[in-house]
Amino acid sequence: MSTAEATVAGRPRPAGRLKQTSLLPGRQLRRRFAALAILGLLLAAGYLLWLRDSSVVEVRTVKVSGLSGADSGRIRSALEATARSMTTLHVDEAKLERAASAYPVVRAVEVRSDFPHGIRVHVLEHRPAALLVVGSRRVPIAGEGTVLSGLSVNADLPLIRISGALPARRIAGGGTLASVRVAGGVPSALRGRVGEIERERGKGVVASLDRGPKLIFGDGSRVAVKWAAAVRVLADPDAAGAAYVDVRIPERPAAGGLPVKTVTPLAPAGAPAPVSPAPAPAAPGQAQPSPPVDGAPTAPVDPAIAEGGEMPPASQLAPTPAPAAGGGATAPSPQP
Repeated sequence: MSTAEATVAGRPRPAGRLKQTSLLPGRQLRRRFAALAILGLLLAAGYLLWLRDSSVVEVRTVKVSGLSGADSGRIRSALEATARSMTTLHVDEAKLERAASAYPVVRAVEVRSDFPHGIRVHVLEHRPAALLVVGSRRVPIAGEGTVLSGLSVNADLPLIRISGALPARRIAGGGTLASVRVAGGVPSALRGRVGEIERERGKGVVASLDRGPKLIFGDGSRVAVKWAAAVRVLADPDAAGAAYVDVRIPERPAAGGLPVKTVTPLAPAGAPAPVSPAPAPAAPGQAQPSPPVDGAPTAPVDPAIAEGGEMPPASQLAPTPAPAAGGGATAPSPQP
């Protein structure tokens, strides 16, 4: 081998050729990722356009729970008919809510797919908070103002009397809505004890308790905080017998109409204590009376006994009367 051939054989390869060779695996990897992405898009399109709405996953069984009241049958039928137009891979919850919105008692629906052919619908109903009294009619109403026509109520609910026609769907606003909101916040500890909720001039919403005071709420704001303040005051033994509890400012509730307690007035600080008058001096020849022991009154001493005479028989002594009621003592009656 010549020197030239050895030089050519030992010469390193050009850098450009090495770089081009190292980039080949990266290009192949990117092409594979692109192919997988395209395949995924085709599968997603097939799912959206065919499988999701195909009869392979159509809804055949609908289970509805949570219903009560007179409209239960009609609500169930409406939800079942709407659900059977869907598939378990394409559940339209908004469509089910629109189907149930024709009935005021329905607050919301919860839907769960049961693959491959089932669907479960749970109905959340409004809880009645009070009874609207319009003439001789009594209609339950929810705490946010929805009129629950057709709902049977067995609970002892507060009464809210209104004048005029009964609203078709819900209370729009004003004082009646404030009263309804107060009724909707009644805590479980007082449920069944609120008799009537009305509005009084200068006080706003006032709730009357059975065997209890009136609760003054003012408006319908901060209802939960006001009820909590009322419960704290009612649980306080010092508030027993109150005629009303004012929670218009719940941070400073006030109980009124309590009986006034009278106490003995105290002397002002620094004033001298009252001094008992000194006893009058005894007459000449009469013994000085001894001071009372422990505050007990003493009778005058006969001079003959004081000078050393003998004690007369007990039959000749005048009886000492007993103290009168209230701790006072009466003076002894003179001897005959």
